[in-house]
Amino acid sequence: MTTCPHCPTDNWPELERGYRAMLPGDVLAFIDGNRDREHSESLLIATLHMVQDHFGHLGPGHLEAVAQLMQIPLAKVTGVATFYHYFRLQPRGRYLINVCLGTACYVKGAEKVAQKLMDELGIHFGETSKDGVFSLESTRCVGTCGLAPVVMIGEEVHGPLTPGQVPALLETYLARAAEEMAKV
Repeated sequence: MTTCPHCPTDNWPELERGYRAMLPGDVLAFIDGNRDREHSESLLIATLHMVQDHFGHLGPGHLEAVAQLMQIPLAKVTGVATFYHYFRLQPRGRYLINVCLGTACYVKGAEKVAQKLMDELGIHFGETSKDGVFSLESTRCVGTCGLAPVVMIGEEVHGPLTPGQVPALLETYLARAAEEMAKV
């Protein structure tokens, strides 16, 4: 096991084994392959993208492992992960709901549809329902202005949609999720 010249602890080999066990092999190879590069910390965003692509989000353990293995302060790694909108710090639900808030959808009541979704799910944009079935996001345009207002659930476009139609739409996906879980 390699020793870390910057680590103030005498049990670094044991700690390193634990951190390495938290990340997939391709990420470890990327970190190891770039460790001796000048300004290797500039590859932090690329590393975080790889971790998120593998796990679907960046959990606290993932952030700590990246920080330790790249020898970057955890505060900096966390700062980067929370600054960029692309990074998710919690798992996404089975179904991602994107509410279009582009001009056509907004004018035709997308804000009311979004509020009904938030009320029904008990979450806000960027959050996942407690049951793990739905994550709620907003987007600026899905290119279906003639159907405004619209939401996308996964790859399916639903519109024109009224707030009154939201509960039935959610029930459809809850039933679908229950069927999928029953098959497992």
